[in-house]
Amino acid sequence: MNLHLDVFEGMNPFQENTYLVHNNQTAHLIDPGFSSASEWNRLQNVLEQKKLQIEAIVLTHGHVDHVIGLQEAFDRFQVPVCMHHETWPFLEHFPQQAMMFGFQADPIKVDPQYVEPSADLRIGSFTYDARYTPGHAPGHLAFYCKEAGWVISGDALFAGSIGRTDLYGGDFQLLEKSIRTQLYTLPDETVVWPGHGPKTTVGRERRSNPFVSGGI
Repeated sequence: MNLHLDVFEGMNPFQENTYLVHNNQTAHLIDPGFSSASEWNRLQNVLEQKKLQIEAIVLTHGHVDHVIGLQEAFDRFQVPVCMHHETWPFLEHFPQQAMMFGFQADPIKVDPQYVEPSADLRIGSFTYDARYTPGHAPGHLAFYCKEAGWVISGDALFAGSIGRTDLYGGDFQLLEKSIRTQLYTLPDETVVWPGHGPKTTVGRERRSNPFVSGGI
């Protein structure tokens, strides 16, 4: 099944990218970063225009900028919240995460559905190639769709950069290994949709990324 992608760029004060993966009927909300009424309205307009129904919320990882809208998304759509089990502690300590970045937040109360990396991970109506890419954060996953030719890389790989490794659970050597073995092994033309900033391609980053370049 060829999945389509809508990109909500520059969400919340952290300028996070939220993704809506969909076919002609159902959709998955990946990394809900909406934090204002206008941002939520953007999503609602797309859902109404394309007549889509959210069937799952999917997380690449649990950092505050990627889950700032998680509670409202769960309350609105009442669908499974799919994540790696190592992501859950970040949600348990969401208020503490928020305090680190200078704002207050209520605890997140959702029922997680844990998923494991798999070349054929089935979530609802869709199947992903879910790749384990820790180093920026424990439990980090990237979601590759071969048919559509894209990968949602979360905060592992950016255009000309990589995820920071100075936060809890960060590890540069581990992130480098994740990028080389799980992302740079994808076809050069694969479009990389990152957690922040513009899209890029696997080939471009493999050739010129100043932090992690070259092959395995």
